[in-house]
Amino acid sequence: MKLHLDKSAQYNTITRYDAHHVQVGETRYESPLVVMPERIDADWHTGGFDSLDEAAFARLAGLGCEILILGTGMRQRFPQPRLMRALVEAGIGLEVMDLGSACRTYNILVAEHRNVAAALVFDPA
Repeated sequence: MKLHLDKSAQYNTITRYDAHHVQVGETRYESPLVVMPERIDADWHTGGFDSLDEAAFARLAGLGCEILILGTGMRQRFPQPRLMRALVEAGIGLEVMDLGSACRTYNILVAEHRNVAAALVFDPA
């Protein structure tokens, strides 16, 4: 059996969340963001779930990930099918979840060294 050092601690993981923020490591984010194991895009989207549009999904399609987890606030909501076209064309798998499930699933996939991104939006304040 080959043993190797688990380096998942060097990656971005979500340490805390509520309806209006997530914390990645020691940094708190209160606006929509994309979290990937080795980078964070805090400028991905400027609105909430209801303002997601083709441009937001086109940016997600350009991330180069295999799996995208969309966290839709404290309840699961599905985007319009037309918005997901860019992801389908890029061959990116999409999972839509409430924020808590998205954070937990993202952390599990990062620990498994998967090529994953979590796009997270929050409930209105």
